[in-house]
Amino acid sequence: MLADEVREEVIYVVSNTGGHLGASLEVLELTVALHHVFSTPDDKIVWDVGHQAHSHKILTARTSRMRTIRQTNRLSGFPKWDESVHDAFGAGLGMAAGRDLLGKNNHVIVVISDGAMTTGQAYEVLNNVSFLDSNLIIILNDNNQVSLPITTADGSPPPIGALRKALKRLRQAPKAITERVGGQAHEIVAKVDLYLRGMMINGIGACFFEELGLHYIGLVDGHNLEELVHIMKVVKAIPGQGTVLIHVVTEKGKGYAPAKAAPDKMHGVVKFKPNSGKQLKQKSSTLSYTQYFTESLIVEAERDDKIVAIHARREVVTFAAGLATKGLKPFCTIYSFFLRRVYYQIFHDVDLPKLPVRFAIDSAGLVAVDGLTHCNAFDTTLLACSPNMVVMAPSYERELMNMVATAATIDDKPSCFRYPRGNDIGSIIPSFNKGTPFRVGKGRVLEEGTRVAILGYGTIVQSCVAAARLLQRFSISATVVDARFCKPLDGELIR
Repeated sequence: MLADEVREEVIYVVSNTGGHLGASLEVLELTVALHHVFSTPDDKIVWDVGHQAHSHKILTARTSRMRTIRQTNRLSGFPKWDESVHDAFGAGLGMAAGRDLLGKNNHVIVVISDGAMTTGQAYEVLNNVSFLDSNLIIILNDNNQVSLPITTADGSPPPIGALRKALKRLRQAPKAITERVGGQAHEIVAKVDLYLRGMMINGIGACFFEELGLHYIGLVDGHNLEELVHIMKVVKAIPGQGTVLIHVVTEKGKGYAPAKAAPDKMHGVVKFKPNSGKQLKQKSSTLSYTQYFTESLIVEAERDDKIVAIHARREVVTFAAGLATKGLKPFCTIYSFFLRRVYYQIFHDVDLPKLPVRFAIDSAGLVAVDGLTHCNAFDTTLLACSPNMVVMAPSYERELMNMVATAATIDDKPSCFRYPRGNDIGSIIPSFNKGTPFRVGKGRVLEEGTRVAILGYGTIVQSCVAAARLLQRFSISATVVDARFCKPLDGELIR
């Protein structure tokens, strides 16, 4: 079958390039069905989760280039507007409304994950679709991974959140009907109109999506290609169908045993052996910046019970602001590329009222292999524009631990520090992983020279030191300064 061939290609490609695996496999049959029923680029398929689009790229004439993914000037690991006419920008409702205004009749299909359904923007769209009354097909890809927590030392904890519980009740509804009806229930349920299946959930009437004015269809086996194709053809043929939500249930890593067994570890992978799933990680004598940060924050929290660690997205920034008003010390850990989405909350809810929320910005800087969407060079500029924010960046891991300790002492304003992905140089770590706070706004001189001065900020300081050593070969004496702070700047030291 075509789906089997595409699955083999996805596994082979990612095993050689690294990247996102489990999520790509879970939507494979769904992707095949979409391209069988609909016709891109006239019909628009919008992938809310861009790293699920590997099979989409294979099915849109890019198979021969798939092995160049995550390489310079080659295929992106995500849909890319200027890479292919088949890649649609992630603005489904706007596309549908624009189509209507232009008097066209193509289809717009949005594939959104259950995890993305927890965000405010998703609910804003759901609130508006019935008002606009556009023909829009929403496919809710439910893999039971809503709000999956970060893996801990004890393994991966179960998914959490109220939305997960609500979707679980929807998934269990057909089972409940089966138990009441008896042995022939599967055949009976299959004949019941799919639309009605979404309206009678545990006897409480119309489901949440129906109340918002959407036509709900579910549950649909996301790995049953025949069923997917049938339902999509029916929906496609309905004239003026309005907005339809098809609730598809999938399994992360479907069709590849190692990915099914470890959905967390096989979500984003380095190169691996296809026959076993063993990842070919390079051994390092040092820990990652993320691990050094974690160890340091744990030590601070053991000494100060007011410290609260948070893995941040948009709504959590305002949540942290609320904690700070009660005298607690929230540390919000957030990827640099997610920080762009929460800038308004940081500025309005944290910075303007001068609330002492601490932001630990992970994976800062250029992350080349993940492309433009993960270009994380903007956080320093964005946060330095905030009038009250203290902005720091460590030159290496020991300095990171010191900045964790420094942030814990700043109680009159917000603060942040950024650190890159990957491992560091292996500097001497403070005893018991306990950093030493230093004076806010003060840099330090690493090397004294007489001819030129090199000022560095963050891990580029390591390159500044290397540059000074190179200049020594030409009898040029250089001063190397670690700014430590972008804001406030150490004006006295710079002068």
